[in-house]
Amino acid sequence: MNSRDHDVIIAGGGLVGAALACALADLPLRILVVEAVPPRAPPHSEQGQPSYDDRNTALSYGSQRIVAGLGLWPALEAEAAPIRHIHISDRGRLGRAELHAAEHGVPALGYVTPNRVLGQALYARLGALSNVTLRCPAKVVELDVSGARARCTIEDGSGRETVAAALVVVADGAGSELRARLGVEVSRFTYGQSAVIANVTAERPADGWAFERFTEQGPVALLPRAAGPGSNEVAAIITVAEGDAAALAAAPDAAFATVLHERFGDRLGEFTRIGVRAHYPLALTRATRQVVGRAVVVGNAAHALHPVAAQGFNLSLRDVAALAEVIADSLAAGGDAGDAAALARYAAWRAGDQRKMSVLSDGLARVFANPLATVGVARSLGLLAFDLLPPAKRAFAKEMMGLGGRLPRLARGLPLRERAT
Repeated sequence: MNSRDHDVIIAGGGLVGAALACALADLPLRILVVEAVPPRAPPHSEQGQPSYDDRNTALSYGSQRIVAGLGLWPALEAEAAPIRHIHISDRGRLGRAELHAAEHGVPALGYVTPNRVLGQALYARLGALSNVTLRCPAKVVELDVSGARARCTIEDGSGRETVAAALVVVADGAGSELRARLGVEVSRFTYGQSAVIANVTAERPADGWAFERFTEQGPVALLPRAAGPGSNEVAAIITVAEGDAAALAAAPDAAFATVLHERFGDRLGEFTRIGVRAHYPLALTRATRQVVGRAVVVGNAAHALHPVAAQGFNLSLRDVAALAEVIADSLAAGGDAGDAAALARYAAWRAGDQRKMSVLSDGLARVFANPLATVGVARSLGLLAFDLLPPAKRAFAKEMMGLGGRLPRLARGLPLRERAT
């Protein structure tokens, strides 16, 4: 093997690509992560405190176990806000349901973590790993995955270089150029909606409650943003018609707070401090295949979901844990990281969970956006029935916590490989 060659090349060093590198780092592999955008210094206030406007990710309980298995949780725990209760309601109707962590024997149903903190933990871990090389800013511009070894052409400020690996992982996002170069098509359904996100301060603390409120215009979600009791900071996600998103994102703070209060209601009181807003269009996308020769497509390049169930990143983390596990098994059996049979096992393993999460998020988005009165009555009755049926709540909570179906070892709180005794 040439000294410039690697066992695994990960094209895309975002949260998903970096997590995969961390998951694989315990294996006897030489890993190259290629990322086009340099990590930006985190925004801070004049007092040196984390920015109020940090974006957030909701980690399910199963994802928290994966993150812990990667050795990252100690760096996240202090700023991870636990979700101990979930309140689901349909505005203007009696239907409502609640989920509680204590009913399911877990300390939290999930955790809300600032992306800044998660990214810093991942990159600090990568920097401490002797078998992981990060090239940034750089980009994979060509790849050939049909031979005995995959070949990638990498471009950076000094020019182009071709390197080889047993496996190339495409993790360069929803608009993946490499996915297209592999000839992988994407099925896409656009909802005609956008999500407007912002951090806000509420009159009353969330105290571990996450809220999902369905309205005629689309769902509104409020998530506890800061760890510890008594915090009034919440992350707000408002779904609006795609054509209205830019105006709402640019509206004066008072106008935005009024819209949020009208859509959500008075459960947390008035909304005062309003952070910087961002918006993005909502669509359900899925790559028609995720394994091509010695390449596998992961993260948003493989699938993107409606955020109604907050499952997108969590689904990708389970993919990462499963891929790392099949690679570990392949190496233990004398194969390599890009073994065709191993990648086929990965694709078959993950197909069910990916399909289930796509159907779940899409179904919730469509059913709760339907304006027909008869559908609204059925929704209300369905929520009431759901709240009164413990088996249904247990099954739903299990899926939301990322504990349904066949789980990777990391999602079960186990190491990627059995340790020698």
